[in-house]
Amino acid sequence: MPFNTKICQDLSEEDVIRKTQSDTDYFACLVLFYENRLLTYIRKIAQISQQEAEDILQESFIKVWKNLFSFHSSMKLENWIFRIVHNETISFLRKKTSYGKNRTLEIKEDNMAARDDEKNTSEPEDIQSMIERILPLLKIDYRNILVLKYLEDKSYEEISDILKIPEGTVAIRLHRAKKAFKKLAEKSFDHSVLNDFSYE
Repeated sequence: MPFNTKICQDLSEEDVIRKTQSDTDYFACLVLFYENRLLTYIRKIAQISQQEAEDILQESFIKVWKNLFSFHSSMKLENWIFRIVHNETISFLRKKTSYGKNRTLEIKEDNMAARDDEKNTSEPEDIQSMIERILPLLKIDYRNILVLKYLEDKSYEEISDILKIPEGTVAIRLHRAKKAFKKLAEKSFDHSVLNDFSYE
């Protein structure tokens, strides 16, 4: 009989872990909680196909499952899962590069022009929209930290946990990422919006 995902609606993550220990079907709740969000995260930082992102996510959930019952960390469960997904994504990209299949976008004027043509000038563009449009033009370290900070709303401490880097390094990398972002954005976007994207 198919698992009824409606029973997940009123469960906390702690409930899911506890119930999964006696009924493995409850792991589907954890997948339900995070699947779409993590797929978006993978695609934004890696700039890969939907199928590749789904493959990474599948491998990530396998690792979450294998380690779930030994999870006794001071980290939030959500950040622990994000760390696993991040590591799987980076591992995938390294393998792809080693096989000569890396297709990371280069920062070229025609890329900027294409995005400028797509811009809807009838409405002002907010920070989140701008980040999503410029992300493909940035290197992965910058994409990653901008997504975590501005799209996932993670704190410096949480980003430090996910990326396994000191909070000071998070601050430095974020500063550099915003500076690179702003340099690209100034070529084709509304400066009034950029004023809100302070990197000082």
